[in-house]
Amino acid sequence: MNWDDLKLFLAIGRLGKLTAASRRLGLDVATLSRRMTSLEHSLETKLFERSPKGYALSEAGHALMQHAEAMELAAEAAREQVGQAAGALSGAVRIGVPEGVANFLLSDLCIELCNSNPELDMEVVALPRVFSLSQREADLAIAVSPPPSGRLTVQKITDYRLRLYATDALIARHDGFERDWELRQARWIGYISDLVFDPSLDYIPHVVSDVRPALTSTSLLIQLRWLLAGAGVCILPDFIARAYPALKPVRGDAIALKRSFYLIRHETDVRLKRVSAVADRIVSGVRERVQSAG
Repeated sequence: MNWDDLKLFLAIGRLGKLTAASRRLGLDVATLSRRMTSLEHSLETKLFERSPKGYALSEAGHALMQHAEAMELAAEAAREQVGQAAGALSGAVRIGVPEGVANFLLSDLCIELCNSNPELDMEVVALPRVFSLSQREADLAIAVSPPPSGRLTVQKITDYRLRLYATDALIARHDGFERDWELRQARWIGYISDLVFDPSLDYIPHVVSDVRPALTSTSLLIQLRWLLAGAGVCILPDFIARAYPALKPVRGDAIALKRSFYLIRHETDVRLKRVSAVADRIVSGVRERVQSAG
């Protein structure tokens, strides 16, 4: 058994499909299949239950996965200890985050980390989805809800506030939307309800009932562009709205929601210096930036 075969085994075991593992590893499917068959023959055991749905780990496969992950972690820890300069971080850290966090809270933190650590690579995956750390889609993730289970460590970063925003001009044109009927008849901007990846992001029903947003998108940045164009009203985090003087909260603090950010990581990664150091700076940096928004 060699380490190269185990790295392929890890990718297939985590992703559950040869095609997905092939894309991640840059190897063709036939080669992966042949290598896994050869590994099973050398171990004289079946590592996967193969079906049209993909590759599911057998009992022996689950046992080997634990040993392979331990070897992977030991190799990473050894590389960090031996290969990097004192105090510096090197290698890649991938973080999965919501779009608003990536653009308004994380971008300058990544620059800061790379400036302080020239051998460090920061990879930011900004997509409206839940990231699977068990499948190694990311080393770290920021989420608005803690995961229900898994071999994960979860740290609450901070609470943040959202309010109903519109352009100053639109608010003035409608006398501050002080009348309930006028607020209900306003054009609302929001997420596409059946594509909201986390229920806590479905804001509008928590503010006003019987309102159907007319402009919807999975992208918060598109919602923001509509809002800045004066196309309607939109529920927006304060840490985003503060960057745009033309935006004002509708009815001040009377319409407000509270949500939270959580940092999620795989429990085994706490031993990796670069991941831990990046996680610590992200937690402190995001907390500082959110809290400065008031």
